[in-house]
Amino acid sequence: MIKVILESPYAGDIERNVKYARMCVRDSILRGESPIASHLLYTQDGILKDEIPEERQLGIDVGLAWKNVADKHVFYIDYGYSNGMLYAKQYSVENNIPIEERKIL
Repeated sequence: MIKVILESPYAGDIERNVKYARMCVRDSILRGESPIASHLLYTQDGILKDEIPEERQLGIDVGLAWKNVADKHVFYIDYGYSNGMLYAKQYSVENNIPIEERKIL
């Protein structure tokens, strides 16, 4: 199974973006991939607070730590790139992680 770091927007319209992220995870799984969507996991109640800049950055960094086992970094871009996604894309470029962009809407 292909292991992917999955990115989609989170900040802004959080309700819409969480719904979209879940659709992206489903799409990835149905493609035969094993995705990690840290922005869905680490922003749950009681874990990290996205509205606190230090915790937001920590969540991004914890998700990117999966780079050592990921086969590629997938960006779902129907709603464009968030600042966190741009950071992650630059990180992938600098660490030679293959990048793929997708749209599902």
